[in-house]
Amino acid sequence: MQTTYSSSRILQPVRPFFIALSLIIALFLNFLPTASINWIPDWVALVLVFWSIREPRRVGMGSGFLLGLAMDVADASLLGQHALAYVIVAYLAELLSRRILWFPLSQQALHVLPLMLVVQAVQVIVRLAPGVDFPGWGYFVGPFLATILWPPLTYVLLLPQYQPIEHDANRPI
Repeated sequence: MQTTYSSSRILQPVRPFFIALSLIIALFLNFLPTASINWIPDWVALVLVFWSIREPRRVGMGSGFLLGLAMDVADASLLGQHALAYVIVAYLAELLSRRILWFPLSQQALHVLPLMLVVQAVQVIVRLAPGVDFPGWGYFVGPFLATILWPPLTYVLLLPQYQPIEHDANRPI
Protein backbone atom coordinates (compact mmCIF):
# COMPACT_ATOMS: atom_id res chain seq x y z
CA MET A 1 0.00 0.00 0.00
CA GLN A 2 1.40 3.34 -1.01
CA THR A 3 1.24 6.24 1.36
CA THR A 4 -0.63 9.16 -0.13
CA TYR A 5 -1.03 12.73 0.99
CA SER A 6 -4.25 11.77 2.78
CA SER A 7 -2.61 8.79 4.51
CA SER A 8 -1.64 8.79 8.16
CA ARG A 9 1.46 6.64 7.61
CA ILE A 10 4.83 8.31 7.48
CA LEU A 11 7.71 6.85 5.49
CA GLN A 12 11.14 6.59 7.01
CA PRO A 13 14.04 8.01 5.02
CA VAL A 14 15.35 5.60 2.41
CA ARG A 15 18.76 4.13 3.03
CA PRO A 16 21.34 4.65 0.28
CA PHE A 17 22.36 1.00 0.62
CA PHE A 18 18.83 -0.11 -0.28
CA ILE A 19 18.77 2.14 -3.34
CA ALA A 20 22.10 0.72 -4.53
CA LEU A 21 20.98 -2.84 -3.79
CA SER A 22 17.74 -2.42 -5.77
CA LEU A 23 19.61 -0.96 -8.75
CA ILE A 24 22.16 -3.80 -8.66
CA ILE A 25 19.39 -6.41 -8.50
CA ALA A 26 17.71 -4.72 -11.48
CA LEU A 27 21.03 -4.78 -13.33
CA PHE A 28 21.41 -8.50 -12.66
CA LEU A 29 17.83 -9.09 -13.84
CA ASN A 30 18.77 -7.38 -17.11
CA PHE A 31 21.88 -9.59 -17.34
CA LEU A 32 19.72 -12.72 -17.54
CA PRO A 33 19.78 -14.30 -21.00
CA THR A 34 16.41 -12.95 -22.11
CA ALA A 35 17.62 -10.69 -24.92
CA SER A 36 15.61 -12.56 -27.53
CA ILE A 37 12.34 -12.11 -25.59
CA ASN A 38 10.86 -8.73 -26.51
CA TRP A 39 8.17 -8.54 -23.84
CA ILE A 40 10.58 -8.58 -20.87
CA PRO A 41 10.70 -5.07 -19.36
CA ASP A 42 13.92 -3.16 -18.92
CA TRP A 43 14.35 -3.62 -15.18
CA VAL A 44 17.13 -1.06 -14.82
CA ALA A 45 15.06 1.61 -16.54
CA LEU A 46 12.03 0.79 -14.40
CA VAL A 47 13.91 0.94 -11.09
CA LEU A 48 15.85 4.00 -12.26
CA VAL A 49 12.56 5.77 -13.03
CA PHE A 50 11.19 4.77 -9.62
CA TRP A 51 14.17 6.15 -7.69
CA SER A 52 14.46 9.23 -9.93
CA ILE A 53 10.86 10.03 -9.03
CA ARG A 54 11.12 9.16 -5.33
CA GLU A 55 14.67 10.31 -4.57
CA PRO A 56 15.74 12.78 -7.27
CA ARG A 57 18.64 14.09 -5.18
CA ARG A 58 20.21 10.66 -4.77
CA VAL A 59 19.47 8.95 -8.08
CA GLY A 60 19.56 10.82 -11.33
CA MET A 61 21.35 11.25 -14.60
CA GLY A 62 24.76 10.25 -13.24
CA SER A 63 23.40 6.96 -11.97
CA GLY A 64 21.60 6.46 -15.26
CA PHE A 65 24.80 7.04 -17.20
CA LEU A 66 26.83 4.55 -15.14
CA LEU A 67 24.09 1.91 -15.26
CA GLY A 68 23.70 2.51 -18.99
CA LEU A 69 27.40 1.95 -19.60
CA ALA A 70 27.22 -1.28 -17.61
CA MET A 71 24.26 -2.41 -19.72
CA ASP A 72 26.07 -1.47 -22.94
CA VAL A 73 29.06 -3.55 -21.97
CA ALA A 74 26.90 -6.46 -20.81
CA ASP A 75 24.75 -6.48 -23.98
CA ALA A 76 27.75 -5.87 -26.26
CA SER A 77 25.63 -3.21 -27.92
CA LEU A 78 26.62 0.13 -29.35
CA LEU A 79 28.48 1.97 -26.58
CA GLY A 80 26.25 4.70 -25.21
CA GLN A 81 22.94 3.28 -26.41
CA HIS A 82 21.58 2.40 -22.97
CA ALA A 83 23.50 5.24 -21.32
CA LEU A 84 21.81 7.87 -23.49
CA ALA A 85 18.38 6.32 -22.98
CA TYR A 86 18.82 6.09 -19.19
CA VAL A 87 20.12 9.66 -18.88
CA ILE A 88 17.14 10.99 -20.84
CA VAL A 89 14.61 8.98 -18.84
CA ALA A 90 16.23 9.94 -15.51
CA TYR A 91 16.03 13.59 -16.51
CA LEU A 92 12.38 13.30 -17.54
CA ALA A 93 11.51 11.37 -14.37
CA GLU A 94 13.16 14.03 -12.20
CA LEU A 95 11.36 16.72 -14.16
CA LEU A 96 7.96 15.08 -13.62
CA SER A 97 8.59 13.71 -10.12
CA ARG A 98 6.56 16.25 -8.18
CA ARG A 99 3.62 15.85 -10.52
CA ILE A 100 3.68 12.05 -10.60
CA LEU A 101 3.76 11.65 -6.81
CA TRP A 102 0.41 13.41 -6.44
CA PHE A 103 -1.42 10.68 -8.32
CA PRO A 104 -2.54 7.25 -7.11
CA LEU A 105 -0.53 4.25 -8.30
CA SER A 106 -2.73 3.44 -11.28
CA GLN A 107 -2.36 6.95 -12.64
CA GLN A 108 1.34 6.98 -11.83
CA ALA A 109 1.67 3.91 -14.02
CA LEU A 110 0.07 5.84 -16.88
CA HIS A 111 2.74 8.53 -16.42
CA VAL A 112 5.48 5.90 -16.36
CA LEU A 113 4.38 4.34 -19.67
CA PRO A 114 5.63 7.23 -21.85
CA LEU A 115 8.91 7.27 -19.94
CA MET A 116 9.46 3.58 -20.61
CA LEU A 117 8.49 4.07 -24.25
CA VAL A 118 11.11 6.85 -24.48
CA VAL A 119 13.79 4.38 -23.33
CA GLN A 120 12.83 1.90 -26.04
CA ALA A 121 12.48 4.60 -28.72
CA VAL A 122 15.91 6.11 -27.98
CA GLN A 123 17.51 2.67 -28.12
CA VAL A 124 15.83 1.91 -31.45
CA ILE A 125 16.88 5.27 -32.92
CA VAL A 126 20.48 4.73 -31.82
CA ARG A 127 20.42 1.23 -33.34
CA LEU A 128 18.92 2.47 -36.62
CA ALA A 129 21.52 5.24 -37.02
CA PRO A 130 24.35 2.91 -38.14
CA GLY A 131 21.98 0.90 -40.32
CA VAL A 132 20.82 -2.02 -38.19
CA ASP A 133 17.41 -3.47 -39.09
CA PHE A 134 14.28 -2.38 -37.22
CA PRO A 135 13.63 -4.89 -34.41
CA GLY A 136 9.87 -4.95 -35.01
CA TRP A 137 6.89 -3.58 -33.13
CA GLY A 138 7.10 -6.40 -30.59
CA TYR A 139 10.12 -4.58 -29.16
CA PHE A 140 7.73 -2.02 -27.68
CA VAL A 141 5.68 -4.52 -25.64
CA GLY A 142 8.10 -4.39 -22.67
CA PRO A 143 7.08 -0.87 -21.56
CA PHE A 144 3.44 -1.97 -21.32
CA LEU A 145 4.41 -4.85 -19.03
CA ALA A 146 6.57 -2.44 -17.01
CA THR A 147 3.51 -0.23 -16.61
CA ILE A 148 1.53 -3.17 -15.26
CA LEU A 149 4.40 -3.98 -12.87
CA TRP A 150 4.62 -0.40 -11.53
CA PRO A 151 2.20 -0.86 -8.56
CA PRO A 152 3.80 -4.07 -7.21
CA LEU A 153 7.30 -2.66 -7.75
CA THR A 154 6.33 0.47 -5.84
CA TYR A 155 4.99 -1.61 -2.99
CA VAL A 156 8.14 -3.76 -2.81
CA LEU A 157 10.56 -0.83 -2.99
CA LEU A 158 8.66 1.21 -0.38
CA LEU A 159 8.22 -1.70 2.04
CA PRO A 160 11.46 -1.10 4.02
CA GLN A 161 10.50 2.54 4.57
CA TYR A 162 7.20 1.96 6.34
CA GLN A 163 7.09 2.82 10.01
CA PRO A 164 5.37 0.40 12.33
CA ILE A 165 1.70 1.14 12.91
CA GLU A 166 2.03 0.63 16.65
CA HIS A 167 2.88 3.87 18.36
CA ASP A 168 5.59 3.89 21.00
CA ALA A 169 5.11 6.41 23.80
CA ASN A 170 8.86 7.10 23.83
CA ARG A 171 9.03 8.06 20.15
CA PRO A 172 8.11 11.64 19.22
CA ILE A 173 6.62 10.73 15.82
